[in-house]
Amino acid sequence: MRLKSIYLQPSVDNVAVVVTNHLTNRITMGPILTTLAVIAGIGLLLVLWIIGMYNGLVTLRNRYKNAFAQIDVQLKRRYDLIPNLVETAKTYMAHEKGTLEAVIQARNQAQAARETVAQNPNSPQAMQGLNAAEAGLTTTMTKFMMLQESYPDLKANQNMMQLTEELTSTENKIAFSRQAYNDAVMNYNNKREMFPSSFIAGTFNFTEATLFEVKEEKERDPVKVQF
Repeated sequence: MRLKSIYLQPSVDNVAVVVTNHLTNRITMGPILTTLAVIAGIGLLLVLWIIGMYNGLVTLRNRYKNAFAQIDVQLKRRYDLIPNLVETAKTYMAHEKGTLEAVIQARNQAQAARETVAQNPNSPQAMQGLNAAEAGLTTTMTKFMMLQESYPDLKANQNMMQLTEELTSTENKIAFSRQAYNDAVMNYNNKREMFPSSFIAGTFNFTEATLFEVKEEKERDPVKVQF
C-alpha cells in the first residue's frame, strides 16, 4: 500500500502544475482578449458608421435624380407644345418669320440639353447647359408671346387659345417640380459638405449637384446717342 501511495504522488503534483499553468494563462490572456474585443467593437462601429453615411448620401442623390425625372416629364410636354404653337401662329404672323424660327431653334437647343441631363442628372456641366438653354428659350418665348398681342385674330384663335392654356399649365407644373428638385439638391449638397459626411463624399466621389435655375436673359440696353 505504501508503494502505491508513493507511485501516485507524482501524478497529483502534475495535475497541480497543469491547473496552475491554466489559471496563469487565463489571467494573462484576459486583458488581451478584452483589448481585442474592444478594438473589434470599435472597428465594427466604424464600418457601420461609414456604411450609414454612404447610404445616406446615396439616398439623397437618388432623391434629387428622381425629382429631376418629374421635371423631365413636364419639359417634354412643353417642348411638344411649342412647335404646335408656332405652326398655328404662322398663318397670322407671316411677317415674323425670324421670330418663329428663333423660337424653334431655342426649343431644339433646350430639347438637346434636356436629353443630356436625363442621361446623367449628376453632371453639373449638363445641368448648367440646360439652365442656359432654358434661359434662351424663356427669353425667346417671352418675345413671341408679347408679339402675338399685335395680332388680335391670332389671340382669338381657338387652337391658339387652347395651346396657350396648356403651355401655361405646363409652365406652372415645371415651376413646382423645379422647386422640389432644388430642395432635394440643397439637402444633398448640405449633407455632402457637412462634416463628417464630407469625408465620405470626398472618398467615394459624390460630386456637387447643380440647381435648376431658369433666368431670363436680359436684353441689352439701347445705345444712347448724345449730340
